[in-house]
Amino acid sequence: MTVSTKDTTALSDAELAEMADLCVDREPNFDIGFLSKQREDWVLVTQVREGNKLRGYSFCTLERIGGTPSLLVGLLLVDRNAKSDQTLKSILHDQFRRALLAFPDEDVLLGSRLTSPDGFRAFTGLEDVVPRLGYKPTGEDRAWGRRLAKRFGSEKSIDDKTFIMTVSPGPVGGLDYTASKGPIPDGVETFFVGLKPQKGERLVVFGWAMAESLASGKLPK
Repeated sequence: MTVSTKDTTALSDAELAEMADLCVDREPNFDIGFLSKQREDWVLVTQVREGNKLRGYSFCTLERIGGTPSLLVGLLLVDRNAKSDQTLKSILHDQFRRALLAFPDEDVLLGSRLTSPDGFRAFTGLEDVVPRLGYKPTGEDRAWGRRLAKRFGSEKSIDDKTFIMTVSPGPVGGLDYTASKGPIPDGVETFFVGLKPQKGERLVVFGWAMAESLASGKLPK
């Protein structure tokens, strides 16, 4: 597999069509129009290919939120096949590499929206992931949830106790990934009870990539 990251402004219409084809016959049905909007909303796009075949992609941005270095993944989609785990790791590894270059010697917050428990695999190896099993979020955690919801479209659309965000109508970004093998963190399915991805509901999740882990190049595990 090969991975590349570039400015979203460099994305061609042909590439957008190829990206749309990855989910043309299944949810979340991202079409060219929606992906064109993502090209405008986010700064970087990462693509993973196996030979000439596109296997996954992600729109993200590296920015400071209130001074805090942040890697915000607005949309990430992985082809559902036997190599989906490898594709996810390839995307995140390149994005963390970019984060290290942008914020050397600093801890970086990773924030995204999940549609299923499988998405928690993106936070493996990170510290202080919120929400997490057996942990009661603090006021600062809830404030971070609202900050991220605002960056993802609407601060008022999130329940800062459950971290469930609802945006409608139309397609909604987030992390669309189905694990091919390996465990999902114990108990995280409880955060998705009653969540309706098809109606635009997403779970806002964030965690910290520590400076030493980024420098070692070991993220994601």
